[in-house]
Amino acid sequence: MIKKLLAAFGIAMFSATASAQMDTNKEIVFGIISTESTQNLKEDWKPVLDGLSLATGLKVNAFFAPDYAGIIEGMRFNKVHMAWFGNKSAIEAVDRASAEVFAQMVNADGQQGYYSQLIVHRDSPIKTLDDVLKNGKSYSFSNGDPNSTSGFLVPSYYVFAVNKIDPRTHFKVTRSANHETNALAVANKQVDIATNNSENLEKIQQRFPDKFNDIRVIWNSPLIPLDPLAMRKDLPESTKKKIKDFFYTYGKNEQEKAALMKLSKLSGFRPSTNAQLLPIRQLELFRDKTRTESDTKLSDAEKQTKIAEIDKKLAELAKQVSAK
Repeated sequence: MIKKLLAAFGIAMFSATASAQMDTNKEIVFGIISTESTQNLKEDWKPVLDGLSLATGLKVNAFFAPDYAGIIEGMRFNKVHMAWFGNKSAIEAVDRASAEVFAQMVNADGQQGYYSQLIVHRDSPIKTLDDVLKNGKSYSFSNGDPNSTSGFLVPSYYVFAVNKIDPRTHFKVTRSANHETNALAVANKQVDIATNNSENLEKIQQRFPDKFNDIRVIWNSPLIPLDPLAMRKDLPESTKKKIKDFFYTYGKNEQEKAALMKLSKLSGFRPSTNAQLLPIRQLELFRDKTRTESDTKLSDAEKQTKIAEIDKKLAELAKQVSAK
């Protein structure tokens, strides 16, 4: 018990010290989720983060981790102060890492959403989602990062859960990787089927046009809200205001517009809140309900109890969505 208290006290002291140092030294760490190679992400985000530094007077350091969880844990222990997330990883950051959503990306065409996709090689005999569902044992599959909205959560529900399929056992081989790795693996015939999204495939088209021509989309999800930016709730209010002012007005001149197009064909960032995550929370609960209903290890009584708990949470979320 004493060790736990000392450990908690140590983390609290570290967080307080880190916040104080950040405020004194005018330094902030921006986390970037690993959707593709670190080198590509560095190049894409550099103009934006340089602009943030210039506009706010803060020294902005980019932080990369090999997976989404690394960014979430970095924010949890106050080593990351703000970050670009997917919607699912943002939920984890809000629930576990004292984060709050403050902005959402906006596409160049004004759209505030994108699509999760399943992709195959252009020469693949797989033509439709029905082929995937019927003949899984004939194919290898690469899923997305478990904290990815488009690479994991959305296909987990709309492709697998609603069809009562477990992707871990449905295919001949199942693995996971980031979006870029999945796209190139399909193009190189290293895997038969993979998850991806419409935004990343646009980047693949720009960076690897020959590989892009070898990729075919066989399934598109319903529209997914575009990615959020989040910051720690305990940042100084003056720092929060500087950051928000920068992002809400970014994209006015030609240089900034070019940076946004390279980043992800964006027109800018709009104000947002944690309410953006409500549809994704509903999606996770629907998936949990479906899994519970088909879980043969649970007794009928256990199922009823768990389903009742999920239905209660869904009802609460529905109220929040209607109140938006």
